[in-house]
Amino acid sequence: MSDHIQNSMRKSFCLWYVLLGSVPEAAVHAGADRENAFAFGMQLLKKPACKKYIAELRAALADENNVITGLRRLAFGSCNDAIYLAFAEELPPPSVIASLDLFNVAEIKRIKDKGVEIKFADRMKALEKLSELENSFSDNARAESLIGALTASAEESAADGD
Repeated sequence: MSDHIQNSMRKSFCLWYVLLGSVPEAAVHAGADRENAFAFGMQLLKKPACKKYIAELRAALADENNVITGLRRLAFGSCNDAIYLAFAEELPPPSVIASLDLFNVAEIKRIKDKGVEIKFADRMKALEKLSELENSFSDNARAESLIGALTASAEESAADGD
């Protein structure tokens, strides 16, 4: 595999990892096959360049964007790990459970002799809130642009009046 493709996959993995918080899902989005996604992602996370890029991305998305990141994970994140857990015949060991992406899970109940009940976060509500936030950011940008234009116009008028 060429260096360009490896670098492109590494950057793609880092972006998806920051957005989704799931090693295997980020690896799949970056182009890894599902069977090796977790191992591929873990190898990338050990690389200093990957760690640095993830830190830069997280810094760029800090504060108010954490809410957007969380809403994106709720709206678009995978439920595969929760489904795996629900259909497992035996409860996996804690090390396996710790590696599962259960961000979209609101509640898990084990029901005697009937299996497992899983409630997921409401994707539609997450999409609605995400849309509201993104629209408010664009509205704020438009308002700032209008205020800037009005201020500049007032300053020009004042300068012409002198």
